[in-house]
Amino acid sequence: MVNHKKMDKKQIDWMITLFPLSLIIILCILFFYMPNKSNRVLSQIRFFLGDTLGVYYLIIGLGIFILSIFITFSKFGDIRLGKPDEKPKYSFFAWGAMMFTAGLAADILFYSFSEWILYATDPHIAELGSIQDWSSVFPLFHWSLIPWGFYLVLAVAFGFMLHVRKRNRQKFSEACRPLLGNHTNGFIGRFIDLLAVFALIAGTATTFTLATPLMSSIINELFNINIDRTVVTITILIVTCIIYTYALLHGIKGISFLAKVCIYLFFTLLAFVLFFSGETKYIIETGFSSLGRMIQNFIELATFTDPQRSTSFPQNWTIFYWAYWMVWCVAAPFFIGSISKGRTIKQVILGGYVFGVGSTLISFIILGNYSLGVQMSGRCDLIALYQSTGDLYQVIITIIRTLPASNFILILLLITMIAFYATSFDSIALIASCYSYHRLGEGEKPHKIIELMWCILLILLPIALLFSDSSMTNLQSVSIIAAFPIAIVIILISISFIKDLKKYNIELNEANCEKD
Repeated sequence: MVNHKKMDKKQIDWMITLFPLSLIIILCILFFYMPNKSNRVLSQIRFFLGDTLGVYYLIIGLGIFILSIFITFSKFGDIRLGKPDEKPKYSFFAWGAMMFTAGLAADILFYSFSEWILYATDPHIAELGSIQDWSSVFPLFHWSLIPWGFYLVLAVAFGFMLHVRKRNRQKFSEACRPLLGNHTNGFIGRFIDLLAVFALIAGTATTFTLATPLMSSIINELFNINIDRTVVTITILIVTCIIYTYALLHGIKGISFLAKVCIYLFFTLLAFVLFFSGETKYIIETGFSSLGRMIQNFIELATFTDPQRSTSFPQNWTIFYWAYWMVWCVAAPFFIGSISKGRTIKQVILGGYVFGVGSTLISFIILGNYSLGVQMSGRCDLIALYQSTGDLYQVIITIIRTLPASNFILILLLITMIAFYATSFDSIALIASCYSYHRLGEGEKPHKIIELMWCILLILLPIALLFSDSSMTNLQSVSIIAAFPIAIVIILISISFIKDLKKYNIELNEANCEKD
């Protein structure tokens, strides 16, 4: 049971708590009063990290995925996150629902409908072949195995730290203790935790700012109004904040309930598009072909660097995505690890790939290939519409208007997006609240005031980015910059985890020998 007693104020880590507040206030002021200059600085830093040092992100992405497979099928895979005979607290569905919605926000719906359009006119697609053959492959690649590899390796590392080693410092730095030793308590550990908080803020800001304008466009479309999109978007952010704050303050039960509701809404939307759009055969066949092409070319896609910069495709997209997932690794894997008590390492990784990757692929195959079918059949030239307007949100509205009962779909999409954001950010706010304490024992819960503070902090920077009129490039820059140092921490955690697993196995063998 969760202990709802008030935590001792002396246990609050004021540096980790107040530094993000100061940082967010400063960034908000800069983005609000100097939007153009702020965007230029972001772009310059992003170019150096993403273009000059881009292979760094690609190596880490592929390496983490390979590590996840190794851990799963090695002798470590049978280690249980908890006591040797402990049973999982949550059913597979409840666990999978919380994991999926914590790991993905509403941007999965935004990108599922439209990501192939972003690739369709890229010269790299023309190099590879046709739009039909390749534009739907990259969304599957960018959202599946390597991204969830980041999540799942860190999830089992954090789960092992929490449920096997019973460590009560719920911070990124604590996962590095087997490698760093007592340095974890000093400057190095503090620096790692500050990097983690910065990455968390950057990741949430990017996610919120990318997809929420679609929600405001849906409202304007449904009610036939023409209110400024920024105003509507900020209103949506506030409403979403209220929902996820309410769920968080009701504990893990509130989070679990909201996650299940979100999953039901999500699959209702997918089922409607699949069976009632009139494109069922095209969706399934194109999806099957795209999945096969992605698997067949996986290593090539994961290692392509375009050294002559003929199209700069990996610099513009793949590197951004790996960075995007890295910054989300601060909160989502911690939450997945915390709810995975009682499952083996193999169960967590394979279950995560089945539920997380499976649900993600289904979304892109159904929604993405429906909109691709609209393009290829000539019903609507979505590529030309995007090139002429530059408004991807309005393009998605146009796609939905080609569906039967389009008003119903718009309403369902809006509610599902709100549910996705709420279920993602209640879990993120919970983990961020745990960060605000020096130590937090098993079953202890952060103070509600700390939880409320984080719920509010998570929406301030997205609002500032909206005022800065940030383009997708600038939003990508935020993630790429934040991910660069976090990638080093991910490597440290991975090495520490393997070291601790080996030590744990030795301890088990010695204990068994004593019994014999």
